[in-house]
Order: sequence, then structure tokens, then C-alpha cells
Amino acid sequence: MSTPASPVSDVAFTPAVKAAQTRLGSRDQFERMEKGHGWPSHVTSDLAEVIAAARSFYLGTASAAGQPYIQHRGGPAGFLKVLDERTLGFADFAGNKQYITAGNLSENPLAFIFLMDYARRRRVKLWGRAKIIEDDEELLSRLRPPVGSVRAERVIIFELEAWDRNCAQYIPQLVPIEEVQSAIHRLQQRIADLESQIKARAVLD
Repeated sequence: MSTPASPVSDVAFTPAVKAAQTRLGSRDQFERMEKGHGWPSHVTSDLAEVIAAARSFYLGTASAAGQPYIQHRGGPAGFLKVLDERTLGFADFAGNKQYITAGNLSENPLAFIFLMDYARRRRVKLWGRAKIIEDDEELLSRLRPPVGSVRAERVIIFELEAWDRNCAQYIPQLVPIEEVQSAIHRLQQRIADLESQIKARAVLD
């Protein structure tokens, strides 16, 4: 008799986490989730939409000893790409040369991506394994953003194991300055057009 497969959410809900959920009264809620649809383990259309719009995310790694590290990654919308239903990839831009992420991934492939969309007040958590690929110019060209002067040094591939979304609670709504500037420009242009129309009507009157 085969052993039932563990829920995908076990990637985050370790025995210690489940014990905390039981002690604090939320375990029943998550057991129902596990017995229902559970967490997805592949890229769905709605996740792909969030990824395509992402201009930044946080990448979590840890050393072999378990020391955690979080690094912010940013770029133009679409710089984090879906390669297939289980794989994401992005070009690793030149930075401060500490190489903590690179060192961690060389001895511990477990990784975590936290996607935060402040404008739409949504956040998505992705668990998986990551690896660094160097000296693959074809892949680097595929993932390198088409604009900007940043230098891409290597590729990081993320193999998705599970993902989940959070509610919008406590997320401040922040809008990218480029979008604000564009909206202000449109308003200023509209004001100028209306002022021109008023002046033209005044001359006719």
C-alpha cells in the first residue's frame, strides 16, 4: 500500500509550524486547505500575470549552516521570466560584489522568492530551489532586459515547488514614480489644452 503524498504546503508547514498552528488555533483551517485544492506547484495564468508585472522581488537563500539572507532584485517589468510551468529565470546584474547569494546557492539550493506589488496591494510567496548558471550567453541573452545600461553577469534559475498568495492586509499602497510622473504629465497637457480652448473662445467673444 502506497504512502499518501505529503501536501505541497509541507515545504513551509514543517512539523514545528504545524505544532504552532495547533497551539495557536489555526491548524484546522490549513488542514482543510490541504485536503482541498492545496497550494499550486506550477505557474498558473494569474501567477504569470503577477510575475510579468513585477519590477522587483526579494530572493531568500541560506548557507549550509542555515544562516538566512534576503536580497532585493529589481529591473524593468518582465525581467523575471517564466521559462516553463515549473521554472523561472532572471539575469543577475552586477552589484556590490559580496556574492552572498552566489555563495549560499553553491552549498544550499533551497530558495524563496517574495513578490510584492505595492501598487495593486498583492503579495505572492514562492518556494523552490535555485541555481546559478554562468557562461551561457544564449540563456543570458534570453533573460537580459532589452533596456538599460546595467551589466548582467550570470543567470539564476528558480525551480518552483509551491506558491501561495497573501491577503492585502497591512500592505501600504505605493505607486512607482514613473507612473505618477506620467499621470501628472497627462493632467498638465489636459490643463494646457483647456486653457487654450478658453483663450480661443474669449477671442471669439
